[in-house]
Amino acid sequence: MTVTASTTAASTATASTTPASTAAVSPVLALVQPVRRTHVVDIGANPIDGDPPYRDMLRSGLCRVTGFEPQPDALDELQRRKGPYETYLPDAIGDGATHTLRVAAASGMTSLYRPDPNRLGLFNGFTEWGRVLEEIPIDTRRLDDVAEVGAFDLLKIDIQGAELMVFENARQKLAEAVAIHTEVSFVPLYEDQPVFGDVDQELRRQGFIPHAFTAVKRWPIAPVVFGGDFRQAQHQLLEADVVYVRDFGRPETMTDEQLKQLALVAHHVYGSTDLAYRCLSVLGTRNAAAPDAPERYLTALR
Repeated sequence: MTVTASTTAASTATASTTPASTAAVSPVLALVQPVRRTHVVDIGANPIDGDPPYRDMLRSGLCRVTGFEPQPDALDELQRRKGPYETYLPDAIGDGATHTLRVAAASGMTSLYRPDPNRLGLFNGFTEWGRVLEEIPIDTRRLDDVAEVGAFDLLKIDIQGAELMVFENARQKLAEAVAIHTEVSFVPLYEDQPVFGDVDQELRRQGFIPHAFTAVKRWPIAPVVFGGDFRQAQHQLLEADVVYVRDFGRPETMTDEQLKQLALVAHHVYGSTDLAYRCLSVLGTRNAAAPDAPERYLTALR
């Protein structure tokens, strides 16, 4: 995608240029006064799963988004519906090598990894959804090598098993980020797919800790069907969306701007009042926010 001058201007707008009407929707923005608009990077931005977690923040003009989606149909839909603070690129983000994109019968199952038929057969519906329709050679780019992406604050990623590959090749840029929203698998559905424990160890090494499970997917073990619905689960865990945040127990490792951006993301994306309060408290001790900023924040919520 060619980034036009108008797109670039919108994307680089800072918080100081945020309209008063936009500031009014945020009880945090005026308290922290960040140097730039919150930047979200969305890898695997396919809209098939519905609205992204940062939807409200984007609609309020409080963040900008740089998204990546290599599937042409999904990319076309993103381009069709995008707003002034959204840029979408066709790149597949990975380790910089050439891989094979396995296009599956269900768009959401398309992956750089080969579906494991034995694993798919364990769960109702997945044998058909994971059926590979086409294999396409695809060049990947390391996120650290993508010049179009500067400093960003929130990484949202869902690329069917290849998340760890991205994290391992984005350590430089992730050093600036304050939150990661990632899909993790408890049971691998693809051959050699990294699972939750692998992802958790890597993100902890990069200074992040788990903050929230925003979604947990359970699935019935085939061939049992509960209540006539083959999707209705009992207990078996399959996947989850997990939010990691920079370790707020070590605030000395975070800049003022990182604390400001974490406060904004915590409040507007995840409704994490306690985490936003914690960030404001640390900023107050640094004279980077008013000493009474935490209490003013709570008062604004009442």
